[in-house]
Amino acid sequence: MHHFYRKNGSLFCEDVSLSALAEKYGTPLYVYSARTLREHYQRLDSALATLDPMLCFAMKSNSNLSVLRTLARAGAGFDIVSGGELFRVLKAGGKAARCVFAGVGKTDDEIAFALREGIFAFHVESWPELEQINRIALRLKKVAPVAARVNPNVDADTHHKITTGTYENKFGIPFEDIPAFYDKASRLAGIQLRGVQMHIGSQIISVKPFRDAAKKMLPLALTLKARHGIEYFGMGGGLGIVYDPALESGTAAWWKKQKNPPLTPETYAAAIVPVLQPLGLKIVLEPGRFISGNAGVLLASVVNVKKTAHKNFIIVDAAMNDLIRPAFYESYHQIEPLTVRRGKLIGSDVVGPICESGDTFCKERPLPPLSAGDRVAFLSAGAYGFTMSSNYNSRPRTAEILVDGKKIIVARKRETLDDLIRGER
Repeated sequence: MHHFYRKNGSLFCEDVSLSALAEKYGTPLYVYSARTLREHYQRLDSALATLDPMLCFAMKSNSNLSVLRTLARAGAGFDIVSGGELFRVLKAGGKAARCVFAGVGKTDDEIAFALREGIFAFHVESWPELEQINRIALRLKKVAPVAARVNPNVDADTHHKITTGTYENKFGIPFEDIPAFYDKASRLAGIQLRGVQMHIGSQIISVKPFRDAAKKMLPLALTLKARHGIEYFGMGGGLGIVYDPALESGTAAWWKKQKNPPLTPETYAAAIVPVLQPLGLKIVLEPGRFISGNAGVLLASVVNVKKTAHKNFIIVDAAMNDLIRPAFYESYHQIEPLTVRRGKLIGSDVVGPICESGDTFCKERPLPPLSAGDRVAFLSAGAYGFTMSSNYNSRPRTAEILVDGKKIIVARKRETLDDLIRGER
């Protein structure tokens, strides 16, 4: 569900024409829907209401200050993985007391910053990291709230670059090591054992891996609650979204093959609430893409159309430095003209101007006839779009716009050429 739609043949974001935004602010251009962000957060929160959850938006998916402020006002906490992300949360009006701090390589400075600000909990990935946090907490005369990130060795059946819950991955502490880890940790003077957490991967589109992991974790969490008085259980994030519209229908052949209903807040809740309710613990979740993914689009202009005997190349002004997911993950993004184009669909490769063959958004995609000057939208680009962008090939990064009804907010100005060399000498 999102608030991008066609009216009289033209694409809109809420009450604003995307063509008008592209004309005024140029392309490439990220556009986000505030209404979609709020509704995704609220729908998931409502579906899990019986667990009294704390939803911590995984801001690595989208860290724009206006996006963060929108979600903070809706009640969200935040899942952070760096000191810079905590800094952004605070600037956007969020609270450290509603933040969990994940990641395998936290620095001393980041840990000290989070402790001074009153972080809800650190999600700890190893014994050396716990010793590091304990040392810094004692130096600052504080007690650090922590939860071990458990690696449950459950295959999330997702892309190999975004699975995190098996013993082949760098994340977490092996499941069978956790009881001894907590017994040993309980003797550290600077540590409070506040909870236990897991995270098995990203873009998971079936409820089964979540249910399997939760069931495996249940006896362990109950043991830790009895032995160490933990207060919460963290389910992690990883809830996937629909990128390909052919998969949207619950009766589509793809979903039948999966033998599972489409992942919605309601199907997710139906799968995990019965498992988690007996715990009697606060439940923390870290959805990112599920909230922001379908709340954003990337607009681009067609620079040229190059026809050869073998290919129809549509060359756009957006590139892999703006949206790296297709190059990095072979991921799919629906591509739509901003205004309807009639004509026979043509198998086309949509490519950017960067000097890499990998700078390709799709191959042989059936698209209507397009010409130089036409504009298109890459849908479902609100997660891991701008946050993974770069200045590769010395390309200034795009502007970002947040639309809220008829209101247009320039959430980030477009970088200039001078911005490219700022700080260099």
